Amino acid sequence: MDREARVFAESHFRGLEGCLPRRVCPKLDRVDFIEKPDSFSYADFFKGYLLPNLPCVFSSAFTEGWGSRRLWVTPSGKPNFDYLLQNYGDVVVPVANCGVREYNSNPKEHMTLRDYISYWKEYIQGNYSSSRGCLYLKDWHLCRDSSAEGVFTLPIYFSSDWLNEYWDALDVDDYRFIYMGPTGTWSPFHADIFRSFSWSVNICGRKKWFFFPPGQEEALRDCHGSLPYDVTSPTLLDSRLHPMRDHCSPPLEVTQEAGEMVFVPSGWHHQVHNLEDTISINHNWVNGCNLANMWHFLQQELCAVQQEIIEWRDSMPDWHHHCQVIMKSCSGINFEEFYHFLKVVAERRLLFLAKGMGPGKVEGGKGTRLGPQQAAFDICRIAEVLESVVAHPDFQRVDTSAFSPRPEELLQQLEEAVATTTSL
Repeated sequence: MDREARVFAESHFRGLEGCLPRRVCPKLDRVDFIEKPDSFSYADFFKGYLLPNLPCVFSSAFTEGWGSRRLWVTPSGKPNFDYLLQNYGDVVVPVANCGVREYNSNPKEHMTLRDYISYWKEYIQGNYSSSRGCLYLKDWHLCRDSSAEGVFTLPIYFSSDWLNEYWDALDVDDYRFIYMGPTGTWSPFHADIFRSFSWSVNICGRKKWFFFPPGQEEALRDCHGSLPYDVTSPTLLDSRLHPMRDHCSPPLEVTQEAGEMVFVPSGWHHQVHNLEDTISINHNWVNGCNLANMWHFLQQELCAVQQEIIEWRDSMPDWHHHCQVIMKSCSGINFEEFYHFLKVVAERRLLFLAKGMGPGKVEGGKGTRLGPQQAAFDICRIAEVLESVVAHPDFQRVDTSAFSPRPEELLQQLEEAVATTTSL
């Protein structure tokens, strides 16, 4: 990030002070297509898409040097099963059955990649049908399970990635995934975890995306208040089941070709269908631009848990603590973990500025390119959100006596750093 982009960003967030995360966006009739890497800078992406939270598609020119596009694909553009079997055949991968609905998702099983590719070949030979159902390899943590060196290069546009920086620091998880599946596999209607951003690159094959801007999903709820499983289902046309459907604009539709990269903004609900045999690489990520969205989402999640067990509030010892435990089991994170997430990123940024590292250094996880302007911006965003966290009544009920530093102390450090970084 350069100084001009940082000043632009700080002006943007000053205009949002005191507001809830934006729930509406300008009306769009198309998703922008970015053609040439040489003429599109990080600042262009930051100001044009990341801050305003708008989707875009990058051409295949942005990924043409990736090893996976050369090695995982046959000359005819199909998945290279032989290469995948040779290099990853014994890896155990998660597989979802797209033909079975389990709430608003699909049940999963685990199998070796060898067994999945055997199924995939049989599925193709069976005219894209199988008694085993329509199986989709989803959420394979290749970067966590084995070396991903040479598979892809993290695009600079997505390099400020706090979510994976944090999990890399803990060395227990990540939000980097491989998806593979035959024609007809798909992902039901959803918004990404923690209201993160995501990016997705088709290594081979084609996908059809249906995008709904934040807030539009509310008009898709049924008469019981539930979001749809499949936005292409004709049941959405039934006004008795979906009384608000007429208030929802048509989705933005994108057909993603091989090699192309889709940027999914924070809080945009979407549904994705594989139009061909497809392999994709996908990351979820959070940074200063959508941190407030994540915090707002976590507050909503806690409220939902509290409403669910409200009848036991007076009779259950440590009711507030149990709400946090349930929240973490359902959402993967609670208020305590969110503080530690902020702390890890904040301390790295403070250390970065204290050491005076230049923009050519790499700091904070795999592939993160961090310069002083980016660090100063990050500290400012963390300070603003942490101030809200510290003041939240439910966070004040969390036992922070063993935290080091204590939340109030970290907030003071950040506020002092904000004051000294204005001249950067």
